[in-house]
Amino acid sequence: MLSKFAVTNYRGFAQRIELDLSNPGKYDFNAHAIKNGVVKSAIVYGSNGSGKSNLGFAVFDIVHHLTLKNKQNDYGKNFTFAGCKGEPAKFEYYFIFNSQVVVYTYSKNSSAQLVEESLSVDGEMWFHRNGGLELNEALFPVSNEMKEKWKNPANNTSFVSFLLGTFPFEENSVLVKMQNFVDSMLFFRNLEERSYIGFDVGNAAIEKFIIENNLVQDFSKFLKDVSGQCFDFATPSAGDEILQCNVNGASIPFSYVRSTGTSSLTLFYYWYARMKALPFVFIDEFDAFYHFELSMNVCKKLFELSDTQVILTTHNTHLMTNYLLRPDCNFILENNKIKPLDECTEKELRFGHNMEKLYRGGTFSV
Repeated sequence: MLSKFAVTNYRGFAQRIELDLSNPGKYDFNAHAIKNGVVKSAIVYGSNGSGKSNLGFAVFDIVHHLTLKNKQNDYGKNFTFAGCKGEPAKFEYYFIFNSQVVVYTYSKNSSAQLVEESLSVDGEMWFHRNGGLELNEALFPVSNEMKEKWKNPANNTSFVSFLLGTFPFEENSVLVKMQNFVDSMLFFRNLEERSYIGFDVGNAAIEKFIIENNLVQDFSKFLKDVSGQCFDFATPSAGDEILQCNVNGASIPFSYVRSTGTSSLTLFYYWYARMKALPFVFIDEFDAFYHFELSMNVCKKLFELSDTQVILTTHNTHLMTNYLLRPDCNFILENNKIKPLDECTEKELRFGHNMEKLYRGGTFSV
């Protein structure tokens, strides 16, 4: 799991900003939101321009240089904060795998080129690369010639990728676990355009996926469960790639009868049908086209996933309720800081408190 993340000098974040998921409060309700002492389910609230999207992009920077999965469309554009010319952007990842703490940090210049990198496990340094290469040779014996080559590699390769491609690791190695985790991370949103980062490669035909995986009836049930909408889908024929609805005896393409919100929900279902295999999901403005009750139902579906760490961003303060999560799982992003509600007030927060009312009333100060 990702237990902590921090980034400095990236896009709109001039100063270091830290998302700490490793310090949950002592609440005895909604225990499903915490796993192994780490926040598993979280919602991030923030005003327009506060940096919610950039937080997601920053977390997923690790996907760009450790995997070949789908990339951010404008990656590398305005990469570092405009007022800190010449200073690199620094990324800090804290993972927990089988009780072992992996700390992976690296820096990139304004062109998004890797300039520094280090990895430690349970406080033991595995390597540090910054011009030269400092290496734990008890773990990784490397020749002096190879060390020289790593002083200034022209291909901008990550040393983590080099280790994984050169040395034999057991399946339960923390480095292999980190690779598998990053390889399956997923970021997506459905705002001005649909986009995603990680997990997969290329562009998917959503309705074709539903048909080919025999999910038409499951999709119909999903729409009924979360939104109350009833669609009578026609049984697909061999080779069909679009969904058809039976309407007054006629067969009409689903795209003709679905609303903007239902279109967004269709995209969500496409990813949700595959989420049980994913360790980490970040959905930006997940409910931009949803009714508030639909937002709540979608959250419940997501937070029921026992093995998937989920972070959502939203403007919808209706979700800021202890019936859904807990104060330590609701985060406020403001003024280059991000904190859970229980750290934003000296007031003792209990299950019966109306969190949305307290938030709107100015109780919480980041």
